[in-house]
Amino acid sequence: MNICIIGDGLTSLSLAKNLINKKINIHIYYKNKINKLALGRTIGIAKNNFKFFEKKIDIIKKKSFWPIKKIEIYSEKLENNKILNFGEDNSILFYMVKNNELYESLNNKLLKNKRFKKKLIKNNFYEDILNTKKYDLIINCDPNNFITKRYFSKNIVKDYYNQAFTTILKHEELENNTAIQIFTELGPIAFLPVSKVETSVVFSVEFKNYNIDEQVISALIKKHNPKFKIKKMSKLKFFKLKLSNLRNYHNKNILAFGDILHKVHPLAGQGFNMTIRDIKILSEIIQNKIDLGIQLDALIFEEFEKKTKHSNFIFSNGIDFIYEFFNFDKKNKAKNITKILKYIGRNQKISNTLIKLADKGLNFSNY
Repeated sequence: MNICIIGDGLTSLSLAKNLINKKINIHIYYKNKINKLALGRTIGIAKNNFKFFEKKIDIIKKKSFWPIKKIEIYSEKLENNKILNFGEDNSILFYMVKNNELYESLNNKLLKNKRFKKKLIKNNFYEDILNTKKYDLIINCDPNNFITKRYFSKNIVKDYYNQAFTTILKHEELENNTAIQIFTELGPIAFLPVSKVETSVVFSVEFKNYNIDEQVISALIKKHNPKFKIKKMSKLKFFKLKLSNLRNYHNKNILAFGDILHKVHPLAGQGFNMTIRDIKILSEIIQNKIDLGIQLDALIFEEFEKKTKHSNFIFSNGIDFIYEFFNFDKKNKAKNITKILKYIGRNQKISNTLIKLADKGLNFSNY
């Protein structure tokens, strides 16, 4: 059984490692080196997804992740008063993971595996792969290639007119296990610990009616800094934000995967978590076929789409609702909406439900 994966990122490598663990031959094709922008960033992995990753994909080195035990949410409108609080000191909500270290670990282990090959895309690659039967299944994780444009260009798209700025703060040592998000007049800013002396920052700024200046952004990050004695701030990196959901997940024996399927606003930290849940479902479908001795073919992709498409759409639009809720509140001069949210946040049952949704997605009731 030979499967081709197109793309060279965390999604491609994570999926490849999961499938190789099932003794499936995997060839990854890529057109250029991994984007250095992604390597300078961090990702949050929910506790349940983290357990799946370590059990079914690969063990993550201890130096590459950091546990988050609490989440605190503040509003600039209420003079930076806390409006929501999740978690306890003795529990872990999610883990912050360094992109580059996870990528390098997966890549190095895959390159040592006899079932894995990694090749640079050449001129006739797309023509050859579409017109020959070299691979039983093709999984496309590259949102900008010929296959995506030809077969997976129909999306439900919403432009947030937001730009996300990311940086790493180096600061004096402290007990650093609380993620903090502040809803400011310009957009949400998240402080996400990655060690006792480092904290990742993601600041989503609306640029439709605002002239973005990196010096201004740096100054605003320092202004909203909740507690850190900053020694150094890494160079700002940025990317535009859109919501998108793909209309059709597969075409014959080709499956779209990762960001091609769904992109969400980073305020809830669910982008890569949605992809890990997709890997989990695809992995279970494939494993069931293997256990039953059934040939792996394009019917796998049809079953995957049926199991994930609607829940992914609902979940991503739920995140969009959260964004629009705070965006409306930001533009509304009254403080009533934020105060109501603060009151709701005191309800333990609601808090527990939100934690479960963030950890396990819409299927948390099945765990």
